[in-house]
Amino acid sequence: MRELIEYVARELVEKPSAVKIREIKGAKATIYELSCAPDDMGRIIGKDGRIVKSLRILLKAIAAKNEGQNVELEIID
Repeated sequence: MRELIEYVARELVEKPSAVKIREIKGAKATIYELSCAPDDMGRIIGKDGRIVKSLRILLKAIAAKNEGQNVELEIID
């Protein structure tokens, strides 16, 4: 899933080298923290948060199919 997040984020931004993803595995959930250049933050979030919401929905659907895992995506400033 990390690869999917990274691919989508790098395709959306103008500075793909600034995209960083940190994976934190917990007992009940896996949290992915996504950070990018401040100028590209709006491209990741999208108008009214539509892009990040869509990405979160996609990740949760994939995680549910894979043994019912819980996944969270956080955008870090």
